[in-house]
Amino acid sequence: MTDLPGIVITGASGRMGQMLVKGISAHDKARLVGCVERSGHAWVGRDIGECMGGAPLGVIVTDDPLEAFSRAQAVIDFTAPAATVEFAALAAQARAVHVIGTTGLEAAHIAKIEAAARHAVIVRAGNMSLGVNLLVRMTQKIAAALDADWDIEVVEAHHRMKVDAPSGTALMLGRAAAEGRGVALDDAMVSGRDGITGARERGTIGFSAIRGGDIVGEHDVIFAADGERVVLRHLATDRTIFARGAIRAALWGQAQKPGHYDMMDVLGL
Repeated sequence: MTDLPGIVITGASGRMGQMLVKGISAHDKARLVGCVERSGHAWVGRDIGECMGGAPLGVIVTDDPLEAFSRAQAVIDFTAPAATVEFAALAAQARAVHVIGTTGLEAAHIAKIEAAARHAVIVRAGNMSLGVNLLVRMTQKIAAALDADWDIEVVEAHHRMKVDAPSGTALMLGRAAAEGRGVALDDAMVSGRDGITGARERGTIGFSAIRGGDIVGEHDVIFAADGERVVLRHLATDRTIFARGAIRAALWGQAQKPGHYDMMDVLGL
């Protein structure tokens, strides 16, 4: 049992954190060796299993990420951009695979993650699910096959507590569409239309974000031309799909050389 790769979860009290704790605890190819929370959090110093309302798991929540990472082969991180950048440097120092599901990362954050990837394996994706990554690949291929007479819209819906928009997955899809067309997303992106916007500019890629209730995640990519539409859709109904993908990425990373990877690499797409 002790020769199985040990995984640390950051942000263990969050929705994804708790889902990952459950997933790893039940996994036959990995073991939970650490849980990290911010200093001052009520769970620090307590057994993670008891914190989650269950039986003890023998893993005490800590606010010392480096100490936790030093005992692990992988870190799975669904937190916030500033924390993720800090964790990337510490995971690289510990030579642990760092799986990043954090969204809302900006160019400055990604540059620091790239620097950490020179020393350790980093797998980063806006969405860890198999279905979404297949959708990304299909979006790229369809965008490459259709010219700019086809308008592209990415429509996404998430729960009311989500703090960033467009979602990381929506941006993945937008980038795939832009790559298919051979353009930069920054040049083609139109987000959050309001008021008198005028006619749509040819070749743009539009984004719309819906927030409400407990929606796990819904993404549509709409290709619309005069007289016809092609609609690609992915619906997530259970967050376990993201946990499964993240654990798969953590295990896949054990055999890789230092570098910055994504779920396309993990899934061989």
